[in-house]
Amino acid sequence: MRILVVEDEGILRSQLVRALREENFAVDGAEDGEEGLYKVTNWPYETVILDVVLPKLDGFEVLRRMRELEITIPVMLLTARDGVSDRVRGLDLGADDYLVKGFDLKEFKARVRALLRRRRRIADNILQARDVTLNLGTGMVDRAGERVDLTGREFAIVAELMSNPGAVIARNQLYERVVDETDDSMSNLLDVHVCNIRKKLGRDFIRTIRGRGYLVEAKDGDWEAL
Repeated sequence: MRILVVEDEGILRSQLVRALREENFAVDGAEDGEEGLYKVTNWPYETVILDVVLPKLDGFEVLRRMRELEITIPVMLLTARDGVSDRVRGLDLGADDYLVKGFDLKEFKARVRALLRRRRRIADNILQARDVTLNLGTGMVDRAGERVDLTGREFAIVAELMSNPGAVIARNQLYERVVDETDDSMSNLLDVHVCNIRKKLGRDFIRTIRGRGYLVEAKDGDWEAL
């Protein structure tokens, strides 16, 4: 899962990015409103952490333009002020949560996890492929009735593939879901995640289509995983 942190204070931005990466999220950063708006309109994010006071475009304007463009992903606003009017304005513009700076990083991570759970519950989808069940509402994965623990990035890959059973999903489409701007685009990061998923869900769960991407069959087939 990929998250965007838009914060002009370099130290705080680095702390938030590091905290989210500790939770196995792919995280990008932006230091002003224009950069944040550009990234959120060009890359697939699961949620955005958005400072209110930003250079070029403030957080309220970024949020307003996002909702105007029908970008409905959850947004958490950050502010140095605890004024009721600011909170009301942010919520009226479509913010999903609000944190006043000085917060504990543990609370921050818990709030982000809650936002993502809420987003999944809205989807209210339970995906089934072969003997694997994935619940988008709870983030839980079962194989043959047994709970399987996936990292955030592994979950994002499996959810993308299971949402399109029998369809080949291009490598770059999956890659955008699980990498951030600090990852080496020429690395084998995606292959490592797929390998780990196969160890947890079965060697034949994900099929490699050479030169095209990956797929998951809805039912057992005759193919052998590559």
